[in-house]
Amino acid sequence: MKKYSVWGLMVLCTAFWAGNYIFGKYVTATLSPVWISLIRWAIASCLLVPIAYFTEKPSREAIRSHLLPLAAMGVLGIVMYTYFVYAALRFTSSTNAALVNSITPATIVLFARIFLKEKATGIQVTGILVSLLGVLIVLTGGNPIAAFSAHYNQGDLIMLFAVIVWSAYSIIGKHMHHVPPITMTAVSAVIGTLILLPFALIEGADFSQVNTLALVGMAYISFFPSVLAFIFWNIGVKVIGPSRAGIFLNLMPVFTAIISWALGNKITAAQIGGGLLVILGVTFTTGLIGRKTQLQK
Repeated sequence: MKKYSVWGLMVLCTAFWAGNYIFGKYVTATLSPVWISLIRWAIASCLLVPIAYFTEKPSREAIRSHLLPLAAMGVLGIVMYTYFVYAALRFTSSTNAALVNSITPATIVLFARIFLKEKATGIQVTGILVSLLGVLIVLTGGNPIAAFSAHYNQGDLIMLFAVIVWSAYSIIGKHMHHVPPITMTAVSAVIGTLILLPFALIEGADFSQVNTLALVGMAYISFFPSVLAFIFWNIGVKVIGPSRAGIFLNLMPVFTAIISWALGNKITAAQIGGGLLVILGVTFTTGLIGRKTQLQK
């Protein structure tokens, strides 16, 4: 797959995940994080398994030989990350969650440096800093200094754990050379669903409070952020590496603002200006502007 096509997939990936923050906020009002995670990945697994089987025709031997890292991806990316995000949204706003999530690219670069021995070039670091500044402008209404004096509640701290977990998930995915991306997502989703099931049954649930908006939200997060976004992400990690893929996560607050506008909210000048900086930072990091970015191993 061509690099430019992968960049397009990464943009769609972050757009779908931005919607997850908005719709996930609605769903957490009626269901617990454990049940949201279980329903989301149970539905996604039913879609991913046949898609992987008929399109990639995966080797059973390849799956068996990579079962341990696939299980680790299921625990990290399916169980822990999903749970932490929805748990965070019960205590903090979508805006604050996105702000904390904006440090993910830097965390992935750090993890890649430690575990994969990758070195970030100067232009990549510049891109990260520019896009992070754009994120801060979007989320602080044009006053990025306010981010350092903001009050961070329990939800913000939970999001920090989500960032760390996702970074580890991405690093593991980089090493899955012999497992196709859809198959990798499908197997980890099935493993994650099986792990979540007993916890959900023990917890129990009251479905009488689930309304139409929550059902629409569950339908969205079960397909777009779960099936399509995870497939696109794993393709991106395989092709361009976790460090470059991670920088696209800074587009998430921009797409969150766009979705909010589509739902009737106004977009401010700070959001527009910050969004342009995010796009500029992503452009620098991927090498579209300036010299071509290379990660030296």
